[in-house]
Formats: sequence, C-alpha cells, structure tokens
Amino acid sequence: MEFDTSRRLAAEALGTLLLVCTVVGSGIMADRLTDDVALALLGNTLPTGAILVVLITILGPVSGAHFNPAVTVAFLMRGEIVPGTALAYVAAQIAGGILGAVIAHAMFELPLIQSSLTTRTGTAQWFAELVAAFGLVFTIFAGIRFRSDAVPWLVGLYITAAYWFTASTSFANPAVAIARAFTDTFSGIRPIDVPGFIAAELVGAALAALVAGWMFGQACAKSRPEAAE
Repeated sequence: MEFDTSRRLAAEALGTLLLVCTVVGSGIMADRLTDDVALALLGNTLPTGAILVVLITILGPVSGAHFNPAVTVAFLMRGEIVPGTALAYVAAQIAGGILGAVIAHAMFELPLIQSSLTTRTGTAQWFAELVAAFGLVFTIFAGIRFRSDAVPWLVGLYITAAYWFTASTSFANPAVAIARAFTDTFSGIRPIDVPGFIAAELVGAALAALVAGWMFGQACAKSRPEAAE
C-alpha cells in the first residue's frame, strides 16, 4: 500500500517523537531510580532498543521508518528517495525529536525547554559516532537484502548493543542528537557538541551506503527501504 506524502511525514515525525521521548524519558527514570551509572545506562538502553522494534514494525509500512536523517541521506544516495521528500523527512524528524524531548520533560514535571550541559566531544566520541552510524545503516541494508521481515529486530538489537560498545553510547542519529541538546538530563548533549556528532554520523551513514552497495550489488539497490534511529 502506498501512502501519500503527508501521512509519510506524519509517520516520520511521530516515530522520531516517540523514539526521543523514550530515550529521554527512560534516562530520567533510570537516573531517578539509581545512583549507579552503569545500571542507569542499562535502564536507558533496553527501552530504546525495544521501542525501535515497535516503531519500525508499525510505521515502516507507512514511511519506511527512517526516523533518522542519516538513514534518509543513505537512501537518497541510493536513489530511493527524491531530494525534496528527503528534505521534508529530515525536517519532520528534527521537529518530532525536539517535541519528544519536551513531552518527556512534561511527564516528569521538568522545565519543558532546556539546554544540556553534558559534554560529549573529542576524537574518540566522533569516531564512535561514525562507527555507530555505519553499523546501523549497514545493518538496515543487509537486513533488507536478506531478511526484510527481521529489520525491526535487527535494528533494535544493534542499537541495544551499540549503546555499550561505542564510547558515545551510539546516538547514530542527527535528529536525536539535536533533540538531546534540548534536555539537561541523563541523555543530554551540549548544543556546541552536536555538530561534531552530526558530521560523524553522516560520514558513517554514507560509508555504509557505499559499502553495502558494493557488497550486495544490484539486488540490494532495488530493495524497498526499511529503516530506523
């Protein structure tokens, strides 16, 4: 079933909203329940992986479930989305993500608009984001090629793992990075640190698109997009 552009954009905005709401909200809850940083990170990780499975499953048939400008750019590189629609997707994702942070704050009776003070910068962090985004986009394309029905689980499990094996805790998503600059809570990032994350994520996604295109060939290039964070 083909959905019109307005419904596809609404799906992208809603999906990114719920993703960021989960990331920020679970981080706030985890931070309130424990002083153990490792346990709090686990409490932030599991809901994020779980919500990705849900969101990709229910909204993937509508918009492809990108919820991530880096993923949208990767599909643009493959010619599977036109530039105008890609730009609209990115705008919807960013707007949805910021609103998701605001909603999370409202649920926990915090100031709705915040600016993060959490420092996340440096070569290791940027390289970690490149690796995180590369792995995410490559997982998506490989899943489409070999097990399209498993893409929701593959993405959810990948992000769950990447929270722990990357130094940056795997943002892997420019819209999420921007939204997390608007929360001075467990999952926040200083606004000044966001551009470095975005650049690294876009480079990682582009590399993944190139490697997947070479490795999987034309069979992958003709697949229908399914995506994620």
